Amino acid sequence: MAKAPQPPTPKPAPTPVAVPTPDRRVLLIVGGGVAAYKALELTRLLRKAGVGVRPLLTKAGAQFVTPLSLSSLAEDKVYTDLFSLTDEAEMGHIQLSRSADLVVVVPATADLMAKAAHGLANDLASTTLLATDKPVLMAPAMNVRMWLHPATQRNVATLKADGVHIVGPDDGAMACGEFGPGRMAEPAAIFDAIMGLLAGEASRPLAGKHVIVTAGPTAEPLDPVRVLTNRSSGKQGFAIAGALARLGARVTLVAGPVNLPTPFGVDRVDVETAVEMLTICQGALPADAAVCVAAVADWRPDEAFGVKLKKGREGPPTLRLVENPDILATLSASGPRRPTLVVGFAAETNDVIANARAKLARKGCDLIVANDVSEAGVMGGDDNTVVIVSKRGVDKWERAPKAEVAARLARGIAESLQ
Repeated sequence: MAKAPQPPTPKPAPTPVAVPTPDRRVLLIVGGGVAAYKALELTRLLRKAGVGVRPLLTKAGAQFVTPLSLSSLAEDKVYTDLFSLTDEAEMGHIQLSRSADLVVVVPATADLMAKAAHGLANDLASTTLLATDKPVLMAPAMNVRMWLHPATQRNVATLKADGVHIVGPDDGAMACGEFGPGRMAEPAAIFDAIMGLLAGEASRPLAGKHVIVTAGPTAEPLDPVRVLTNRSSGKQGFAIAGALARLGARVTLVAGPVNLPTPFGVDRVDVETAVEMLTICQGALPADAAVCVAAVADWRPDEAFGVKLKKGREGPPTLRLVENPDILATLSASGPRRPTLVVGFAAETNDVIANARAKLARKGCDLIVANDVSEAGVMGGDDNTVVIVSKRGVDKWERAPKAEVAARLARGIAESLQ
């Protein structure tokens, strides 16, 4: 009989992302959109991580950021003109298109994506995209109507079929005053996507593995406008999903109602109730691991009212609650379809270790990640202090950003599955 994998015993690390090998270089194409200013912050993040940045600024992009600011941050020359005699003599657009390990388009406007999808080449950016033999990552940014237009969606589908990586766009407010999908992903998310692509297969120990991650709260309806829910932000679960994807896993993220961007490379399914979350998790099996981070409501009303409840002389209505399905326990007892590793989370306000040990025994999972949500800044914040509880003992981690906690846990999961 094969030896059962041991729960992960991850080691601390100073950074939540893999650092690529030295001398890695990105060719950064800056398109013409308001979001072009984010390319400056992205350049700063890349240079800080030791990644070389060679900027290519379109004429439209130069309306939003200057060549001087881009050159200063990149510490390299900015290329702008297809018909520059000097640039063509020194570099040439063919060599330029192959001078980096990765081509990144930030922002990827509707026009740039349309040109790339149809093989048009009438300026330096589009010619470079057509001539490159390197991987391409695009971060779309445009008005919501432009993004949802059938022509844009066809172009995106074509680009993906051609092997182009897409990060974003997010939902949010836009410079035009509208709200919806089309807002460019934040520089940190694009940076993570770049670092993952630069890291290569050697830094993808979870390649070929499938991991289910649940995140966020559930919302159990009382009536058409009211729900029973909790304060979970989903930040820790989303960070874990992204960290696992960067290590090469195929991640199915089952998310409760939260307003967070989908991590790069993650397959996201949105749900509201605990019953819906369990259904999606079971449908996603088989999986190599399941990480149940979601704060699932223990109870739900036995019946949701069909109309909004009103105040009346009779006083508040009497609600009868019924128990929700136990997602963690169900996945831990899935028989032949049980994931090799099942990780549960415990959000506690007292007796953290004792409650986590009891939950570990009660649920039948392999590991419990417990935290004290009564600490300031944990629930809804960007930092976390966790305790790892397994049959082998207790491991207390120092307070750290949730992204770092996620990366450390993901490495431990990779070690366990290997």
